[in-house]
Amino acid sequence: MRDPSMLIAAIFGLAVLYVLLPVSLHTFVRYRKKRVLSCPETGREAEVAVDAPRAALGSVMGEGWLLTVRACSLWPGRRECGQGCLQALGGGDPAEQGRQGP
Repeated sequence: MRDPSMLIAAIFGLAVLYVLLPVSLHTFVRYRKKRVLSCPETGREAEVAVDAPRAALGSVMGEGWLLTVRACSLWPGRRECGQGCLQALGGGDPAEQGRQGP
């Protein structure tokens, strides 16, 4: 082996192909569709769309599930909500994830 950078590039490529890509695709597929969730602030049901690309990126980058609401049927009136409905999806407390809303 003359050039170790080729070996390093090959290992990196295999890691992306066999580890990162399946993890991100699984997360993206899991959150790509709208869901009906209960709003903890109003007690009403709301149709919620999760930001699937951000969740997929967060799962790959080791940031946990970076779940944020992309769209909600209760918006625009409640746009600045705490997004507590995401706890039903396993997202935890949005404030603990480093963001305070969309």
